[in-house]
Amino acid sequence: MPDSTATPDSLTATSAPSKLPYRGRFAPSPTGPLHLGSLIAAVASYLDARNHNGTWLVRIDNLDPPREVPGAADSILNSLRQHGLHWDEEVLWQSQRGPAYQRALGQLSSSTFQCDCSRGELGPNGDCQRGCRLRQQAPVTPCATRISVPENVSIQFTDQLQGQQNIALGQSAENFLIHRKDGLYAYQLAVVVDDAHQGITHIVRGSDLLDTTARQQFLQQALGYLTPAYCHVPVITNAQGQKFSKQNLAPALDSETAVLNLRTALDFLSQPHPPDGLYEPDSLLAFAANHWSPHLIPGVMSISA
Repeated sequence: MPDSTATPDSLTATSAPSKLPYRGRFAPSPTGPLHLGSLIAAVASYLDARNHNGTWLVRIDNLDPPREVPGAADSILNSLRQHGLHWDEEVLWQSQRGPAYQRALGQLSSSTFQCDCSRGELGPNGDCQRGCRLRQQAPVTPCATRISVPENVSIQFTDQLQGQQNIALGQSAENFLIHRKDGLYAYQLAVVVDDAHQGITHIVRGSDLLDTTARQQFLQQALGYLTPAYCHVPVITNAQGQKFSKQNLAPALDSETAVLNLRTALDFLSQPHPPDGLYEPDSLLAFAANHWSPHLIPGVMSISA
């Protein structure tokens, strides 16, 4: 990674996804069973891939053992199958990818530093504010690894639904975490390394992850990876405006009502209404893939259930 005097004022995607075979993915974390919010993201990603005659992959983002719920990963995979969301190729498990993440850390070493700040010592954006990067030697206490972002760097990209994005990353995230103090690899690093490893060309996911995209594109540039095309669909929220999640007590999906669940997801995405005679998930999804129309999805960040 060049120093701040040589870094361009803005970084833009270096890929040409439309010229590559389509490869998409769904990457849930096993912190609980599949719920409607997760199903909506999975359906959008799946249909976009199938509509483009592309490959659709599933990756289990099990980077954080303390947050994992025993049996959740198998439950999620089983629920996807019962909803007709059949993936191509083997499931990739992030817990088995440590050596790849370590190699990426080595590639980034000229732009990283060791930080032993406590959570309370970090700035409002979660950045190190204490000058850890200026030390000549790393402290003996447990440290996190952070990557420095030159002050003048901005990230520009066009999201299929959310439009043009121009993020002054050097102002909003002057350094960010890529390896945690507890020895676990940070999400931002792992997702970038795994997307490149799997050859992902298109990422369709919930809009709650839109603000992570600039950091991921910065790492893609630093590691010499191609940048996928992005489409961030609205997330479903409860009556209190909270995103459906395990923490907010989103109920698990009942696979006995898989067709109804799929119809609910398609309605949320404002897709053409499938005929009433489709009683199996596979036939329902085949119709939805043939009639997939991303331009009908509301270009908003969230929608209340």
